Amino acid sequence: MTGLELVTAPETRGPLLELKDVDVFYRPSQALTQVSLQVGPGEIVSLLGGNASGKSTTMKTVLGLLRPAAGQVLLDGERIDTLPTRARVRRGIASVPEARRVFTGMTVEENLHIGAFTRAGRGEIRKDIERLYESFPRLAERRTQHAGTLSGGEQQMLAFARALMSRPRLICMDEPTMGLSPLFVDRVLDMIVDVNRTLGVAVLMVEQNAELALSIASRGYVLRTGSIALHGQAGALLDDPSVRESYLGKAT
Repeated sequence: MTGLELVTAPETRGPLLELKDVDVFYRPSQALTQVSLQVGPGEIVSLLGGNASGKSTTMKTVLGLLRPAAGQVLLDGERIDTLPTRARVRRGIASVPEARRVFTGMTVEENLHIGAFTRAGRGEIRKDIERLYESFPRLAERRTQHAGTLSGGEQQMLAFARALMSRPRLICMDEPTMGLSPLFVDRVLDMIVDVNRTLGVAVLMVEQNAELALSIASRGYVLRTGSIALHGQAGALLDDPSVRESYLGKAT
C-alpha cells in the first residue's frame, strides 16, 4: 500500500483496545457475559463464532452502538464505554460495517468525504483522498460513479477506504468477505494485511469463515452463546483438531 499516511498517537503501553468482563443485554436476554478481549497496537485479531454467538454485539459495543450493563471498554487504558460513537471515532476507532453499507446514491468521492466527517482541514482531507486513489486505483477510476453501481468487491474496497479517511488506529470490520466472489475475497484479505503492515492500523475482524480470518490474524477469540469459549494464537487455533471440530467446522 502506498500513499496514505497516518497521524499516530504516542506509543501505547499495553493493549490499544481492551474489553473487561463486559455484559450486554437485549432486554430481557443477555447477549454478552463476562466478555474480555484485547487488541494490541498494530495487531490483527479475529473474533469468531457461529450465528447468534455475540460477534456483532461485541463489535457494536466497541463502537458505542450498544452500552454495556457491566464491565469496561478501554482505549489506551482509558474508559470509553460512556462515550458516543462520534467521540470514539475521534479517538481513533473506525468501522467497516457488515454488508459494506456504502451510500449508494452518492459518488465514490462523496463517500470518502463522509469518512472524514470528524476532521477539519479541507486541504489535508483532499490530500488523503488523492493518496487513497493511489492505493486503490480502481476507486480512482470510478470516483464520479455512484457507489450503488459498483460491484460487491468494489463496494467493500470503498467501505475500507472510507474508514481510513478518519486516520484510525483501529478498524473494526464486520464480515468483510461476506457475499464476495473468491477473487475479491483474496483481494480484501490482501488489502487488510497491506494496511495493517504499512500503516500499522490494528484490526478487529468479525468473520464466520474461520480459515480465512485466522490465516491473516495473529490471535483469535471464539465466542459461544455470548461468552469467550476459546482464545489463543491464530496458528494454534487453526491446528488444534478439537478446536476445528467443535468451533471452526469439521476437523481435517
